[in-house]
Amino acid sequence: MSKILVTGGAGYIGSHTCIELLNAGHEVVVLDNLSNSSEESLTRVQALTAKKLDFVEGDILDQHILDHIFHSHRIEAVIHFAGLKAVGESQQEPLKYFDNNISGSISLVKAMERAQVFKLVFSSSATVYDEANVSPLNEDMPTGMPTNNYGYTKLIVEQLLQKLSIADTRWSIALLRYFNPVGAHKSGQMGEDPQGIPNNLMPYVTQVAVGRREKLSIFGNDYDTIDGTGVRDYIHVVDLANAHLCALNNRLNAQGCRAWNIGTGNGCSVLEIAKTFEKVNGIHIPFEFSPRRAGDVATSFANNARAVAELGWQPQYGLEDMLADSWNWQKNNPNGYQD
Repeated sequence: MSKILVTGGAGYIGSHTCIELLNAGHEVVVLDNLSNSSEESLTRVQALTAKKLDFVEGDILDQHILDHIFHSHRIEAVIHFAGLKAVGESQQEPLKYFDNNISGSISLVKAMERAQVFKLVFSSSATVYDEANVSPLNEDMPTGMPTNNYGYTKLIVEQLLQKLSIADTRWSIALLRYFNPVGAHKSGQMGEDPQGIPNNLMPYVTQVAVGRREKLSIFGNDYDTIDGTGVRDYIHVVDLANAHLCALNNRLNAQGCRAWNIGTGNGCSVLEIAKTFEKVNGIHIPFEFSPRRAGDVATSFANNARAVAELGWQPQYGLEDMLADSWNWQKNNPNGYQD
């Protein structure tokens, strides 16, 4: 099988993808600067798979480290997760995001080109879609100018990669547009472990459940939705990890740049998440309504037909699985990987 470089491989989605890659027989090299992740996640990846991976602590902006990796390993493809992802922080510190997410991606593809490695799976986001689009969102809909700088960096990198693949036909690039990853590995040994106050709904819910937070803030209860709260497409992180495997297999024998939505195709409201979490796990989640956040749309969910047809990928897990697995991880690891 192939040797794959996974940038940001110690993070939430990256570490779960490393498990799927190792279980599928691939060799894995992880590059991660540990700015929002823990090396402990990779220790657990190796324990759960009973397989070794190579870990390099470093930054995608460091050309010397990148060149060393490509010189030391016969890398066949790259899965690129490395990047900052906090929407609020991206508004306060745009240059940090432009440097890390945009310059970092350019740094990576330059190193790949020097090493003659042209197969890439890029971790993108549904935030690249124009807000005027009506869900379900499909890949032929126009992208737009995202309201936050995090989404903007994903759009810019997508456009860079699209132009690169047109200029040089050796490139074969998958753009995976994630919706809302949640859940955790079935073992309860791996899951989402954000540093500081969580930016995403699910770790906030589980931290309330475990007693680390007092209550859940639900931003906006006056949207034009089933119960007034925002509707999103939640996808189990293991399903998302498997989508990278499918995209990798697709790109190993293809040319050009292609985008795929990775979501379930179902919308679920924030209030439904809280209530279903209570029902599935038997735990009360106190909450309060707060004002809407700038840049949040009422409804966003995927049409995933292209990924199903072209990648042979199919989500396996429903909402109750996602919520049960999230809680299983958090209750076993109340302080995340710091336990």
